[in-house]
Amino acid sequence: MKELTLPLSKEQVKDLHAGDSVNITGVILTARDCAHKRIMQYIKEGRPLPFALENAIIYYAGPCPAKPDMASGSCGPTTSARMDSFAPALLDLGLGGMIGKGEMCNEVAEALKRNTAIYFAAIGGAGALYGNAIKKSECIAFPDLLSEAVYRLEVQNFPAVVAMDCHGGNIYR
Repeated sequence: MKELTLPLSKEQVKDLHAGDSVNITGVILTARDCAHKRIMQYIKEGRPLPFALENAIIYYAGPCPAKPDMASGSCGPTTSARMDSFAPALLDLGLGGMIGKGEMCNEVAEALKRNTAIYFAAIGGAGALYGNAIKKSECIAFPDLLSEAVYRLEVQNFPAVVAMDCHGGNIYR
């Protein structure tokens, strides 16, 4: 198990290979389908995003409301392939990587290689586990999207697997 602290440098990304188990500590952002559509709308219109995209890791998830004394409720991954049409453009704009569930398309694989970026797989059905890894949660963009808004999560010991690396490695193939 590799211990990773975000943000990752390009050298750290180069040292990761498909199949590596990791524990992630640091800041990740959440964004699902609706948030991605809004992000792309901002970019198309030339409007600045309300958060930094450079070297960020986007978790394809929407956190459930927190119980008392918790930073977040359950926060499991959603199907990453739904973001296939957005990911290459975001990677080309500096996104450092993504966390989600399931395989992504060849265009995403090429964008990961081109940008020295990474795609981590989270465990489907383990939302409570991931919710417990969240130490702080704050909505930072698009609150009207509710659970699909962009949240800034501070995570500690967030388990994942390198699913697609910057060398073309892919656990799904």
